[in-house]
Amino acid sequence: MSKAEAQAKKNEGNNFFKAKNYQAAIDKYSDAIALDPSDVTFYSNRSACYAALGRWQEAAEDGRQCIMADKNFVKGYFRQALALQNLGNLDTAQEAVKRGLGIDPQNADLKKMSKELDESIRLKKVESFITSAQIQLKEDDVNAAFKSVEAGLRLDPNNPDLARLMDRVRPLYERSEKQRLANLDPKERMKEEGDRLFKDAKFEEAIRAYTRALDAIPDKSSDLALKCYGNRAACYKQLSNFDGVIGDSTTVLEYKPDDVKSLMRRAQAYEACERYKSALQDVRQVLSYGVESVGKSTYDLANGMQHRLNRVIAQLRG
Repeated sequence: MSKAEAQAKKNEGNNFFKAKNYQAAIDKYSDAIALDPSDVTFYSNRSACYAALGRWQEAAEDGRQCIMADKNFVKGYFRQALALQNLGNLDTAQEAVKRGLGIDPQNADLKKMSKELDESIRLKKVESFITSAQIQLKEDDVNAAFKSVEAGLRLDPNNPDLARLMDRVRPLYERSEKQRLANLDPKERMKEEGDRLFKDAKFEEAIRAYTRALDAIPDKSSDLALKCYGNRAACYKQLSNFDGVIGDSTTVLEYKPDDVKSLMRRAQAYEACERYKSALQDVRQVLSYGVESVGKSTYDLANGMQHRLNRVIAQLRG
């Protein structure tokens, strides 16, 4: 009987919703929920009412309740994401959208919202870089300001505010960089040359620069030497020279056994060389550090590799 009564309350709520009497509709949907809390449409409809009144926190909570009641109810993800978007929680909203699209990849509302969120997140990052650069310039932190403007321009190459900031900061940065390079030890200068060549995607030339630096560094366990080995490994990876990646990464790991970048590079090289057990050992070590330590993107990459490697090893055994 309570289900029938709950549906009757929902119908009353629907009539109030159509009449744009949203508070009355909320009261009826709340009555329906009290009678039958298992029906996701009651939460979904109440979320829509809260959204119409701009009560986004409550709208988000009802969207979450939809998902808790039925994780396959796609509209629940949309309700939650819409509310989170309006609360300014863009990253969390995008997570909700992705989960919804995982259930229904062709859902038009979620696909549209995903694009809107991507654009909003991009613009928010651009504004953050502009603000950071302005503060850094006031604090005479020219290098940091240059990096902030550079990062912003990668996201929005035609942004006029960033262009004006770059006109201000570039001469200051170039002057500072020239002075810094002049004061460097010759070995450090060789390493810097390798970094510049790597950034310009001149990987073979970068390898030669790092090799010259390593030849000049007597202590191969020094921080400078290990940076050269790590960066040369990155060059080898770009050229699919997996033996080179393994060799240089292993050298770094002899002195820094918890170096995550070297573990991941070596794991990927091992996998490319079909040394699956060795690759699995490295990714498991990365995963053992936890997501807080290695970062979400690296953790997810290692986790995906672990699943893939386990499947391959199982197939080879079978």
